[in-house]
Amino acid sequence: MKNNSRIKSILQSLNHYLIFFLIIAFVITCCIMLFVTILQNTMGIKFTEDQISAAAKLTFLNVLGFSAIFTLLDGIRRRFIVIRPIRRIIQAAEKLSKGDFSVRVPRVHGIIGEDMFNQIGDCFNQLAQELSGVETLRTDFVANVSHELKTPLAVMQNYGTMLQAPELPEEQRLEYAKAITDACRRLANLITNILKLNKLENQQIYPIAAEYDLSEQICECLLQFEEAWEKKNINIETDMEDGVRITSDAELLSHVWNNLFSNAIKFTEPGGTVSVSLKNTDHHLIVKVSDTGCGMSPEVGAHIFDKFYQGDTSHSTQGNGLGLALVKRVVDIMRGEICVESETGKGSTFMVKLRRS
Repeated sequence: MKNNSRIKSILQSLNHYLIFFLIIAFVITCCIMLFVTILQNTMGIKFTEDQISAAAKLTFLNVLGFSAIFTLLDGIRRRFIVIRPIRRIIQAAEKLSKGDFSVRVPRVHGIIGEDMFNQIGDCFNQLAQELSGVETLRTDFVANVSHELKTPLAVMQNYGTMLQAPELPEEQRLEYAKAITDACRRLANLITNILKLNKLENQQIYPIAAEYDLSEQICECLLQFEEAWEKKNINIETDMEDGVRITSDAELLSHVWNNLFSNAIKFTEPGGTVSVSLKNTDHHLIVKVSDTGCGMSPEVGAHIFDKFYQGDTSHSTQGNGLGLALVKRVVDIMRGEICVESETGKGSTFMVKLRRS
């Protein structure tokens, strides 16, 4: 391998030398012929064959020498200006291909033409940084999925083993069977949400825009949780304008309202209040979902839309940390905005801002 590289380098040097030789020979020949012609025409000087032969030999030697000097200078120039930056980029690319996402291409300073290599290096560094972020997300995603899958499977395994015990009372048998059913439901919801989020992030779900009554949709989604809020004796307050219409994908937006209502009821203590409002402005439709639940700190609020993130671990058995990630992705697809205002111990308010059309 080294021999082939050395031979290739020698051939490249000979090629460069030949190019310089031909260029210099052509230029010097033209200049001498022009100079001699002018001398003969203006001063009447005649050159003998011996003089021309000696001048030709001297010129040939000069061409050989200058070609060698220019080839050497060009080689030095290429080594520092071209080869060294390219070699750094190649070495960084090799490390990147092996999974080292921390590699960066250093900037070139004080050399003519460094701007282009610096631009290439900056693009490479940005690529490495993006890949590093993707790899971190992938690793975290795999770890979180493994954990979320392991928990319901362990529950099913444990209760399944206990169901095999002889002379198990009917009451405990039903309790264990219900626990297995709940774990299966949680596992099914996790897989469903993972598939939905994957399709949304890979743009495999394309919004189908159609005009419909947003007020009616929000009311219908809220009524689906009537049993849940009555069970906890939660007070529901609504402040919605009637007949507010929007041109959007109704099915995708229903995921947003269902997740927000589910979280609001889940985190609100018995006897608390959940408020829903819909406002129609000149350019946007603003939906707010508020609760009087446990609230969250600014640190938790900064990560609330991250996948598998659950700020309140006391309710972790009721979800998988993908609901708000789905909500955020759907709102982004709709070119809307979503934000949260919360205070520990006083509740949270999620605000979704959608374009009217």
